[in-house]
Amino acid sequence: MQTTFARQNFETPSHTAVHGRNAGATTSGAITTKTGLMATAAPSGKSKSQVMNGNGTKGLVEALMNSRIYQDYERAFTEATGLPVALRPVESWQLPHHGKRHESPFCDLMAQKSRACAACLQVQEKLSEGAVNEPHTVVCPVGMCDTAVPVRLGDRLLGFLQTGQVFRKKPSAAQFDRVTKLVADWGLAVDRENLEEAYFRTRVVTGRQHDSVVKLLAIFAQHLSMLSNQELVQHENAEPPVIRRAKEYIQEHQAEDISLGQVARAVNTSTFYFCKMFKKITGINFTDYLSRVRIEKSKNLLLNPNLRVSEIAFEVGFQSLTHFNRVFKKVLGQTPTDYRAQLLGR
Repeated sequence: MQTTFARQNFETPSHTAVHGRNAGATTSGAITTKTGLMATAAPSGKSKSQVMNGNGTKGLVEALMNSRIYQDYERAFTEATGLPVALRPVESWQLPHHGKRHESPFCDLMAQKSRACAACLQVQEKLSEGAVNEPHTVVCPVGMCDTAVPVRLGDRLLGFLQTGQVFRKKPSAAQFDRVTKLVADWGLAVDRENLEEAYFRTRVVTGRQHDSVVKLLAIFAQHLSMLSNQELVQHENAEPPVIRRAKEYIQEHQAEDISLGQVARAVNTSTFYFCKMFKKITGINFTDYLSRVRIEKSKNLLLNPNLRVSEIAFEVGFQSLTHFNRVFKKVLGQTPTDYRAQLLGR
């Protein structure tokens, strides 16, 4: 996990620009606001069309957010740690903790002015850039930490689990003096006494505590990845009857060597039309969908320690163990053997 310091408007010694456990962490310099408050901006280096990829990513994340397991986790996490937590899709450019339980009172004040809000959104952009493949922490201009953990569906980035608005060491009076100057530059008129009270009320966590919080998020992000694959396979959001029938056919024959043309004939459509329609409605092609259905079946079979992985691979319809291992890892981010060991507590 890397930690990046966002560019500050007051001077900071160059030797403290970047900290982190990875020796390869580098200073990324200033962040430029792209469109006002960046409400619709895409991450640097990516076009908006790349982020809004048409594969239903935002809807999938919203389904996860509305799930009972996520809501239970969110409640348990905030009660256990006293920190806010949010799940946001890649293309979301809003302040994830604003108005939430355990939001920092200082951050609440900052969100009331556009320039301060823009600075916070710059931190969100930096988090999105750094947390594509691993947990990433950014220290904002006022010295608070925000952390994002990627939620992935195989090789596809869905969004981020995010927490923060904390200090990793107790802030000093000198640090607060610098912050008051920065807040004045932002045009935020707040009584110094109220500002100070809000600033020093911000939660302070030790480095070890922070590492444990990030570990909790990483474990749950992995769980959400598995749930998202189930959601993708099972989701039927006002689908055309032909797609619904096709999914039912696939579920019934997933262990067989079925083809796109075979399914198209089963639902009385041409192969060309069915191919286009299936990709448009589900967001993935027929081959990938069939693979995901088979992976879901294999997850249940892996609970049986008496079945060999090779037996499971052929049972669910894969023609080779190598192909099964490759697809399983692409979809769930780990091998079937590792997944089974995790389930069985080995």
